[in-house]
Amino acid sequence: MEELAQKAVLKALSGEWGEALKINLQIIKKDPQNKNNFTVDALNRAAKACARLGYLEKAKKFSREVLVMDPMNSIAGKALEKWESLESTENIDGHASLPPAHHFLEEPGKTKIVPLLNLGDQRLIAQIDSGCEVKLSAHSHKVSIITLDGKYVGRLPDDLAAHLKRLIELGNCYKVLVKSVDKSEVKVFIKELIRSDAVKYVTSFPLERTNYVSFTPPELVQRKSKRL
Repeated sequence: MEELAQKAVLKALSGEWGEALKINLQIIKKDPQNKNNFTVDALNRAAKACARLGYLEKAKKFSREVLVMDPMNSIAGKALEKWESLESTENIDGHASLPPAHHFLEEPGKTKIVPLLNLGDQRLIAQIDSGCEVKLSAHSHKVSIITLDGKYVGRLPDDLAAHLKRLIELGNCYKVLVKSVDKSEVKVFIKELIRSDAVKYVTSFPLERTNYVSFTPPELVQRKSKRL
């Protein structure tokens, strides 16, 4: 069963949704009551595969089955909430609708798209979709990205982590959404929601500075050498 689960994860991460769905259905058939703790994850993966293939009614069905077995499962709960808000089961190109573009509207200094480091369990990452809300978790020397129920996804680069950790401690609040997911990279979209009065002049995401190389005109160099 573990081998099948790994195959399903790899198919999902490579975007082979039809194959991923078939493998997850095999797992569900072998362990329908989740006795071996494989079915809940397989149902979540099957739901995501169905959504990617445009079968939203089937995706909802699988997510509801997860919530019967695990009522506190945040992945199924968030997915079902998103899919039930859609008006149609399929868009023009046959794929499930993506999160509205305004969710990722960039504002200079207040938002940033960040690739995560040290990614967590691939089985978890295979279940995460673009638009899923996650959250910041600040530790002594780092800031991790975790799911709403506390599962580790990855961490922020050290320089950004140190900056945000200080701002969070002083009262800033942020919203984090998954921007994109593939085999080797997860990007998140971080948005400043509240800026504390204690740091009201401090930008959450300073604009990158351009480094200018000093240049001395050749004729000026020649003048100086003649004087010497």
